[in-house]
Amino acid sequence: MRLALAALALITVAAGLGLRMFMDGPFAKYGGDALYTVLIYVLVLLVWPRLKPLWTLLIAVGASWVIEFAQIVGIPEVLRPVFGSTFNAPDLLWYAVGGLLAFLLHAYGRRSVSESRP
Repeated sequence: MRLALAALALITVAAGLGLRMFMDGPFAKYGGDALYTVLIYVLVLLVWPRLKPLWTLLIAVGASWVIEFAQIVGIPEVLRPVFGSTFNAPDLLWYAVGGLLAFLLHAYGRRSVSESRP
């Protein structure tokens, strides 16, 4: 399971980079925000693979929001490429969208696996 989650994290990073590389405008910006929270969601599951989807959602969106609000007081320059540098309130919505999508896929996957077991 952890190997699959690590692969999913790499795919999420590649999707985010590809989105920013091949597209521009609001779709690329806010799609990247959503994928940022998806990545955090997957990384949380890498650390705690048995964590329930709701807790994983709350941690991932909460971490994304903490990072966004930290931009108000300032993020050290060396960390800005990863955590950003400018607070943008609409980002908060798109973090929630990404977290919700990851939550729905996680919950659906757990349900599918439990239904397939005898």
